[in-house]
Amino acid sequence: MSKQTVKFGLVGAGGIAQAYAQAFEKSAVAELMGVADVRSEAAAAMAESAGCQSFTSYEAMAEALDLDAVVICTPPVTHREIGVYFLRRQIHVLCEKPLSIKGEDARAMRTVAQEAGVILTMASKFRYVDDVIKAKSIVESGILGQIVLFENAFTARVDMANRWNANPAISGGGVLIDNGTHSLDIMRYFLGPLAEVQVVEGKRIQGLPVEDTVRIFAKNHSGIMGNIDLSWSINKELDYYIRIYGSQGTISVGWKESKYRQSSSSEWIVFGQGYNKVQAFGSQIDNFSRAIWGQETLLITADDGVASVDAVEAAYRALYQSRWTAIASSENGVAANLAVA
Repeated sequence: MSKQTVKFGLVGAGGIAQAYAQAFEKSAVAELMGVADVRSEAAAAMAESAGCQSFTSYEAMAEALDLDAVVICTPPVTHREIGVYFLRRQIHVLCEKPLSIKGEDARAMRTVAQEAGVILTMASKFRYVDDVIKAKSIVESGILGQIVLFENAFTARVDMANRWNANPAISGGGVLIDNGTHSLDIMRYFLGPLAEVQVVEGKRIQGLPVEDTVRIFAKNHSGIMGNIDLSWSINKELDYYIRIYGSQGTISVGWKESKYRQSSSSEWIVFGQGYNKVQAFGSQIDNFSRAIWGQETLLITADDGVASVDAVEAAYRALYQSRWTAIASSENGVAANLAVA
């Protein structure tokens, strides 16, 4: 493979794909060669803007172009089929979250990637936000003492009536799988593997067939607890989306500013300028590309992607059973679906 650029195809030309198109424009190591979407006009419009070719099927794109990698931006129910197709062609796959809507599908994708000798990763943009990476370094430095509580909130008023995200046959559920995939992955990023989860659903406001507001409680294996608020129907109007409390201080990762304060001081120390979507997508594309070349460690492994799916599945079991539920262990490719009474 030439190390001038990694040649990418993009499957799907919807809203999330637009962010990837911007990332490719700014990347020095990745190049977008083609866009595939069953909506020919959408594919053609994006391809024209990106200066690449358009296709009405991912198979046609794979046959026509010599691709090194692909980004899958289609609804979750399609991820296994499309992902496996490219993996078997020995094309590296970056798949939008969630990796799949079922743990068995995620593990099948991982197995195919291992057999083909190519990289499979799940997109999780918040791991690539500069402030989030800095925050993890601060937490691991120990200056906040022992971590006691992790908090995350992704809440906004969004009309989901006509969006596939609220169709469980396509998305796998509601706000829990849609936004919660990010939340549980971020919690794993800071605290390591999660042990158990409990979920409480709020009042349904939008008349959807799926949950639109939930609160998640989770614990890692050492007992550190996390609280996660997710909603399509309310906006908590917080200036932060991650807050971590330690025995000797607090850190806050915000939309416009990130800061921390030690308990021995009255002053907050600003360490970041907030969430930058284009930067996050760009860093994700570049890390994936350099991992393909063997120049960098992949920040999100296939095991991370599978663990995220397992955590979401456990969260739904907890929601339906109204009790704390153990999360399947995927760190070594082993699944154990257990319930905690």
